[in-house]
Amino acid sequence: MVIFIFQTVWLFIDDLAGKDLDLAIIGKFLLYYMPTLIDKVLPLTVLLASILTFGTFAENYEFAAMKASGVSLQKAMRSIIVFVMVLGVGAFFLANNIIPASEQKIFNMRRNIAKVKPAAVIVEGVFSDIEGTDMNMKVAKKSGDNDQFLEDVIIHQKSKNNVNTTVIKAKQGELISSEGSDIISLVLKDGHYYEDMNAKSAEKKRKHPYTRSYFDVYTKNIDVSSLNEQDIEAESDIMTDKMKNVVRLNKDIDSLKESNQKQVAAFSKNIYSRMGAFPATKKDSISKTFIKEKAQDSTKKDSTIAIASIPDLYKEWQQTQIYNNAKNSVKNIMNTVNSKKDELNKRYEIYNRHILSLHKKFALALSCIILFFVGAPLGAIIRKGGLGLPMVIAIVLFLAYYFIGVFAENSAKKGGINPILGAWLSTIIMLPLGVYLTKRATEDRGLMGDGNWIQQLSKLFKKKKKTQAAN
Repeated sequence: MVIFIFQTVWLFIDDLAGKDLDLAIIGKFLLYYMPTLIDKVLPLTVLLASILTFGTFAENYEFAAMKASGVSLQKAMRSIIVFVMVLGVGAFFLANNIIPASEQKIFNMRRNIAKVKPAAVIVEGVFSDIEGTDMNMKVAKKSGDNDQFLEDVIIHQKSKNNVNTTVIKAKQGELISSEGSDIISLVLKDGHYYEDMNAKSAEKKRKHPYTRSYFDVYTKNIDVSSLNEQDIEAESDIMTDKMKNVVRLNKDIDSLKESNQKQVAAFSKNIYSRMGAFPATKKDSISKTFIKEKAQDSTKKDSTIAIASIPDLYKEWQQTQIYNNAKNSVKNIMNTVNSKKDELNKRYEIYNRHILSLHKKFALALSCIILFFVGAPLGAIIRKGGLGLPMVIAIVLFLAYYFIGVFAENSAKKGGINPILGAWLSTIIMLPLGVYLTKRATEDRGLMGDGNWIQQLSKLFKKKKKTQAAN
């Protein structure tokens, strides 16, 4: 847990550093984040503890003494199996109740911490709204101890009608504030000021009057009293998939599925009507009638005429118009389809995330049990205790388990694989390994073949060292 907490500090260093936050607030942030680490820490802990414990037993010939007394490996593991099952139930309880509440606390704290300082809200290369003001700002680069120095500043200021009427551009800027003050001075250097004028008559409005000026230094005062009163732990109504329990996830999954199906049906109906499509039977009868009528109009001698396509009934310049209209119509429809495709992909990604979050709660509980049946027999087989070889094996197995889970989860979010499979894939892969190792350990056999390949490999290195020492 300590290792993962240090990784968390490194991960969120940009959110916490340079904000004048109390140590108590940083401590609360880490405390709220700790439950979310359980899905990584608990499986690794069970795996490592089982390998260390049973490896030490085997190394000290405790299992040999147990078997000589008539105690089998399964009987020796019975009490720990019960404990691990209780641990799995506790892990599900944490995943269903504690972790969602923790995720919501973290989300709210990160959101509110970002509002503590305007410099924290301003993101490089993106227009950012300044909380409590009527302007948004974009900067190319921030620098300084508190990100107070700005480069290539662009400010859009809104009028009372919530319309951007004023644009300020400057090559450099600086945020200056004094302790205890609710006013921050934004000092801009070497820039231009542009403002649309509100003309009263219709004739003047058509001319789009505006004012424009150049400045060497321009100071703009920003009232941040609303930021200083910001509650770091204020709650919001925003709910993501990670903030919901099983009951809420099941309910939202059904709602999202129904909503997505309605969106797809409505969009397909819209495209269907825009294309002017109609059933094939009607299409054939109408097109035949249309061709026959046109043929009769164009040729009075024959009642019918053989043609390759409908446009052949028209003159060449009319055919060009038909093809251009058809091309533009298809292009417009394809643009609509592509834009709607992105929206539907986001909708289905949210739907997949909800299914993933639901099944990951159950997968966490079962993974603790399965990884125990991987670690315990493996420790009995390798017959090695301590923090050397068992630690290496535990980390390698956990990394394989973790990265398979990450790749499967990312693929499931984008719809590459079924989200249920994405949540369970790493656990499913570890299950046959646990069954295989438990069977080998029960039969008192090595990992592969009749011998223990790890012990044989260790003996081989020892022989090489003795040979080198003798030479």
